[in-house]
Amino acid sequence: MTARLSPTLLRFGLAFAALGLAFLGALLVLAGPAAGWALIALGLPLAGVLALAGDALGPRFGEVLSLRLTDLLGRTRPWTALLALYVALKIPVPLWPDGFPVLGLASTAALFLAALAFVWERAGWVRAGLLMAVSFSVGLGVEVLGSRTGFPFGAYSYATAPAPTLLGVPLIVPLGWFALTLTATCLSGGRPWLAGLLMMLWDVGLEPLMTAQRYWLWSDPLGLWAGAPLQNFLGWWAVGSGLAWVFTGLAPRLFGLRTLEWSWALPWWARSFPESREPRLSLLPGTPRRNPDFRVAYPIETFFLPGGLVLVGRYAEAAVTLAAMTLGLALARRVTRHDR
Repeated sequence: MTARLSPTLLRFGLAFAALGLAFLGALLVLAGPAAGWALIALGLPLAGVLALAGDALGPRFGEVLSLRLTDLLGRTRPWTALLALYVALKIPVPLWPDGFPVLGLASTAALFLAALAFVWERAGWVRAGLLMAVSFSVGLGVEVLGSRTGFPFGAYSYATAPAPTLLGVPLIVPLGWFALTLTATCLSGGRPWLAGLLMMLWDVGLEPLMTAQRYWLWSDPLGLWAGAPLQNFLGWWAVGSGLAWVFTGLAPRLFGLRTLEWSWALPWWARSFPESREPRLSLLPGTPRRNPDFRVAYPIETFFLPGGLVLVGRYAEAAVTLAAMTLGLALARRVTRHDR
C-alpha cells in the first residue's frame, strides 16, 4: 500500500517547485541568457496557481482554482497582504544586486508591519503595541550592547552597515527581532525554549548572508560559522527564548495557551482589553474563517534564505541553512502535533 501526500503538502510542494523554476530563471539572468526572464515570468504565477489548486490537477482544475481564489480573497486580511508584499519584495533581489539594502529594508519593514497587523487583529491594539515595543527595544538594546562590548553575541561591528541606522544599529535589525520572535513563538506553540531554538537556526542562514552584504562584520577570535562564535548562537537562543517568554505572558491565547494565568506580563490597566477580535477587513465580503497564523513566515524563509546564499555564491552555507531550518520545522511539527 503506497502512502499518499496530503493535499496541502502536494500543493505547496508543487508551488515550491515552480518557485525553483523562477529561481533558476534568476540565476540565468545573472549569467547572461535572456531566456531566464521567460522562466521567471512562468514560475512566479505558476507557483501561486499551484499553491491554490495543485492537488486538483485534472478536469476540475479550473473550477477548483476559481472557488479557492474567491475563498482566498474573502479571507485575506491586512497581515496576509503585507506578508505577500514581503515575499514580492524578495523576488527582484537577484535581478538588482546593488539594491539589496533598499529591498532588504523594504521587505523587513513589510514583515514587521505584517506581524504588527497580525497581533492587532488577533489580540487587540494594546497587546500589539506592547509586543512590538518590548521586542524592538530589547532587540535594539542587545545589539547596541553586543556591538560595543561583545556581550551577549561575541565581537562584531556595524561600522559597514548601510543606512538607515539607529544608535549605530541598522534599522533592519530591531525590526527583524519583532517579526522573528513572533514567527518562532507561533511555530513553537508558545514554548519559549523551542522558539529560541528556531530563531537560532534562522540565524544560521542570516550570518553568512548579512556578513556577505556587510551589514555586520565579525572580529571574534573564536569564530565558528561565517565568523560568528558559538557564543553568538547561544546568545540568540537566550534572547529569543526570553522574548518568547514575555510574548506568551502578554498574549497567551495568541499562541494557543488557553489559561489566563499566562497573562502575568500584562499590565493591570490593560487586562480588561479583549484578547482577540473578529477580523473586520477582507478583500471580499463574507464571514471570515480561521486564518493561518504567523508561523507561515518560517517556511517562506526556509526557501528564500538559502536561495539568497546561493545567489552570493555561498553554496555550502545555503545547504547547511536549508538543513537547519528544515530540521527546525520538523522539530516544531513533532513537538506541537497534539496542540490543536
